[in-house]
Amino acid sequence: MSFQFLVYEFQRYLEPSLLAENSKLKTQNCVMKIEHIGIATPSINDALAFWRDALGLRVVATEEVAEQGVRVAMLPVGEPRVELLEPTGPASPIAKFLEKRGAGIHHIAVRVDDIRSTLARLKEKGARLIDESPRVGADGCLVAFVHPSAAGGVLLELVEHTSAGDETENDR
Repeated sequence: MSFQFLVYEFQRYLEPSLLAENSKLKTQNCVMKIEHIGIATPSINDALAFWRDALGLRVVATEEVAEQGVRVAMLPVGEPRVELLEPTGPASPIAKFLEKRGAGIHHIAVRVDDIRSTLARLKEKGARLIDESPRVGADGCLVAFVHPSAAGGVLLELVEHTSAGDETENDR
């Protein structure tokens, strides 16, 4: 199953009349684009040996999100980013993911303009949500997760940039 197909399937929950353009998906009321791909790793430092040192990507931000029990490192790949996720303790969702599945892709994040209305539309369309209301994630963004059963087996994170955590194109 292709990645573009998974995003298309998710988009069907929001608006049946979908137009795809590059990495952005447009509906009547909403523009979406790939924000980042979350990759679970036991050690960000070890993962950077590949992503930064071998591949040549630049780390633009690192941060600990205590509420989610995770340390993150962001590395742009064009406009979207790779988000390396390291657990900060054994109770972290990332620690549990690593124990069950090992290192690898944890989620795909899609940037939305209005996370609350997106969650409301998804709920109205019958999509199973992990978060029915947004919470604060990395970089001060609002985030919410959609259950993999609603998105073709992929854990989907919705991300809305807030003024406090927003960035400009020059920051990337």
